[in-house]
Amino acid sequence: MHFFKKNRIFAAHLVLNFYFSKQMAVKIRLARHGKKGYAFYHIVVADSRAPRDGKFIEKLGTYNPNTNPASIELNFDKALDWLNKGAQPTETTRAILSYKGVLLKKHLEGGIKKGALTPEAAEQKFQAWVTEKESKISAKVSETAKAKADGSKQRLSEEQKAKDAKAQAVAQKKAELAAKVAEEAAAAAPVPAPEATEAPVAPATEEAPAAAE
Repeated sequence: MHFFKKNRIFAAHLVLNFYFSKQMAVKIRLARHGKKGYAFYHIVVADSRAPRDGKFIEKLGTYNPNTNPASIELNFDKALDWLNKGAQPTETTRAILSYKGVLLKKHLEGGIKKGALTPEAAEQKFQAWVTEKESKISAKVSETAKAKADGSKQRLSEEQKAKDAKAQAVAQKKAELAAKVAEEAAAAAPVPAPEATEAPVAPATEEAPAAAE
């Protein structure tokens, strides 16, 4: 019973491979989602004849170009399996698969099949690539975060300078206004009249005594 069950599974697998290879061209491509101005994508396996954002066979992951660096979630094993079945990635999804190491893994597995590499050597090469890739991504994230922080500091500094300049201009304008008001007030003040002074009184003189006859 187990033998027949195994054979049925194997036969179904062969039929599936034959169907995909002969009856339709299978593509690994992007299906658009999200709103206008903020689109993100599903990475899907679909019949090349199907509409771009229509029905698909299987979803492999997501791609969000709105972040820096872009966010990619990918089922590595499923993507590799579909490549081995003959699915053809579009130009964009090929770049994504290359970025995630799926194409490299497929290439190394081909080397194992040809006898050019041992499984151990292939795995060592792949892990070295993964380590280097993660290091580059980490450096990119740190660089982006630093640039963002520096930009924020510069923006705050510029905003503070603008505030200080505005405050100085307002203070100067107030001082000029106060000086003008004081000047106008001084000009409008009545001029005090000079004090009246009495004419000097001549000192009285004694009359000379009349001469005796």
